[in-house]
Amino acid sequence: MTGQAATTTDAAARHVPQRRPAVARRVLPLAAEDAWTLLTDMRNHARWIPLTRIDAPASLPVGARFTAVSGPFATRGAPGFPDTMEVVLAVPPHTDPHGPGTTGEVTYRKIGPVLHGTASLVVRPLGDDACEVRWEERVHLRGLPPALTAPLLRPVLAAMVAFALRRVAAEVGGQGRADR
Repeated sequence: MTGQAATTTDAAARHVPQRRPAVARRVLPLAAEDAWTLLTDMRNHARWIPLTRIDAPASLPVGARFTAVSGPFATRGAPGFPDTMEVVLAVPPHTDPHGPGTTGEVTYRKIGPVLHGTASLVVRPLGDDACEVRWEERVHLRGLPPALTAPLLRPVLAAMVAFALRRVAAEVGGQGRADR
């Protein structure tokens, strides 16, 4: 991912109504920069999110679009439920050996056809070999009132992102610590 922040598409992300997100946090035994590289490579998400395939390049600059497809046989190429997203913010973290470093954040705007809202990953350095990851989803169904559909989706999405971060932690060689 590039280190540039979004300009025009960032304004679109700010127009998403504020509501309580589905969120999961986990401390990973990785430098923040390594966690960033791992988490922002969308090809990896297919390993962590069940029944999902994602065809995307390793690096997605601000403005890039991609689609995740989920369904019982989606990983085998069958049709499924599409979730098209656009990168609207991408600011990588930086570990500073002399201080706290800087937090990185990537935000994806969900643009349909069924889901709308945002998904964000925040990576905060905790030293040279650890970081905290916060995965947040603010999602509602397109065409229906967000006040009705977001609360229905929230528990499912919270379980999904918590499951995904557990898989990430297991993959990088530690269970990490889940923070709520």
